[in-house]
Amino acid sequence: MNQTQPASAFAHRDTPRIFCIGRNYADHVQELGNKMAGDNAIVFMKPASALISPEESLTLPQGQGSVHYEAELVVEIGAAGSNITTSDARSHIAALGLGLDLTLRDLQHKLKAGGEPWERAKSFDSSAPLGQMTPLGDDMDLNNIEFELSIDGKIRQRGNTSHLIVGVAELLAMLSRDWTLAAGDLIYTGTPAGVGPLASGMHLTLSGPRLASTRWWVT
Repeated sequence: MNQTQPASAFAHRDTPRIFCIGRNYADHVQELGNKMAGDNAIVFMKPASALISPEESLTLPQGQGSVHYEAELVVEIGAAGSNITTSDARSHIAALGLGLDLTLRDLQHKLKAGGEPWERAKSFDSSAPLGQMTPLGDDMDLNNIEFELSIDGKIRQRGNTSHLIVGVAELLAMLSRDWTLAAGDLIYTGTPAGVGPLASGMHLTLSGPRLASTRWWVT
């Protein structure tokens, strides 16, 4: 049964949690040669220090190997709750936006080979650039949200939530079984195929027909 919590229950927590979903587009799973994650998807988290706004420079970590971009739809929770049902998930969403899950790919491969967690490759400072959020409108279909990433004017990634292995509503239901979702929490829903390395001087543009466009310069 859905249990909605008042926002005041989380008044002590002034920074959002950032839930990230891995292997949630089949084409991306295939491009990296990974195994499918199954019905529940892979979940990892980033700290609030991972967030950077479009006004900030996207500065690459030095001396840690290749840094890959991964464009994603981001969901912002508006109403707290646990054990949320898929039919009620929409009422818990405040806004949608576009962001990047930056990944230290060489380090991730090393950690995976050793059977270690991914945090060092995924959860470093400034690893979750986030654009302006757009309030969820009544006419926005969670199962048909388009977005794309262009680098230096060339489209590198195209995504549509219709291709998610675990859809947006299902993600809220899945996450809220283990964590009580709070207002302000963010969910990075996964990336489609087309990921690749970043380099200084690149100009990134995230956009979608129903979402705010966002730009970053890589330094």
